[in-house]
Amino acid sequence: MQVNGVDHVNIVTDDIEGTAKFYEAVLGFRAKTPPMVMPGFQGRWLCDADDRPIVHLQAYNAERHGERNGAAGGSIDHVALACRGFDDMLRRCAELNLDHRVNDRRFGDLRQIFVTDPNNVSLELNFAGD
Repeated sequence: MQVNGVDHVNIVTDDIEGTAKFYEAVLGFRAKTPPMVMPGFQGRWLCDADDRPIVHLQAYNAERHGERNGAAGGSIDHVALACRGFDDMLRRCAELNLDHRVNDRRFGDLRQIFVTDPNNVSLELNFAGD
């Protein structure tokens, strides 16, 4: 077996619409209803410009997800996304008045912008050679 990359990230949320709007505004994703869902399923797929579902949103369901322990994101510290358009993203953060942190690494050509979604999931936006 060989792993070729991350297919998608699934985020459980109490606010499907608010979270979807965040990802649309900040990352330019497009929200759509997932195909072939079970009755009663509440969620969205957030797709990139090539219509690939990068982030799956799912409403919290105690029966499926168990008790919440208060730690948003569970064991996930952050989600890293390979990106292009560093300056455009900085402008978008300013326009949206979005708290963010820039990390211009002192080695290599990687630049990073860190933001946090409405569910307290940290996003590491990586811009290599940008």
